[in-house]
Amino acid sequence: MRSFDKIEAMAGKHHGGPKGLVSKLGAWEVDTNLAGKKDAQLLSGMAKAVFSSGFSWQVIEKKWPGFELAFDKFDPIKVAAYGEDKIDALLKDVRIVRNGAKIMAAIENARFVVATAKAHGSFAKFLANWPLTDQIGLLEHLKKNASRMGGATGQYFLRFEGWDGFILSGDVVKALIREGVVTKEPTSKKDLAATQAAFNTWRGQTKRPMREISRILALSVGPSGPV
Repeated sequence: MRSFDKIEAMAGKHHGGPKGLVSKLGAWEVDTNLAGKKDAQLLSGMAKAVFSSGFSWQVIEKKWPGFELAFDKFDPIKVAAYGEDKIDALLKDVRIVRNGAKIMAAIENARFVVATAKAHGSFAKFLANWPLTDQIGLLEHLKKNASRMGGATGQYFLRFEGWDGFILSGDVVKALIREGVVTKEPTSKKDLAATQAAFNTWRGQTKRPMREISRILALSVGPSGPV
């Protein structure tokens, strides 16, 4: 695979050189103060990622103030204690998308957040302390222990809440294939390990955050926007 400076130069050719890349990357900034977030914010982020999966994110975004009210501002302890009466009320609540499986996922994830906080001081501390060189391990942990947080849902949750990770979007996968890291979308343990190793190598070469490496890989494929 190529060194990252060469990949960055490829991306620049498609997007106006170094200044163009700066502009592209600046348009996709996120709040990276993960350790300073409340667990309620993170539970809210998990729920938003789950409800947005397979649905119009614009609709979810527009309705999100209603979600916050319906779910007690995503206080993990309160949501974790929801019983049948509250679940029935949510299934009738027009302020939210009334998807039973996703409502249950929010409750199960609240219980996961509470249990994690008990073990690590807070869910935010748990995420902030997870090594950036092992995103694949963190995603596997979320898939096994949280609800509906596998695949892209977990990746987008981490990205939007400020964990410095990559997203295996279509263009990123194309770039990984082009660089000989994998031959197809990485889903096997072997291919996921190779993907992690490649990102770790590029991070060592460039010192850029993982999220920027991910976006630049996507930009190196062509004129589409970064992911």
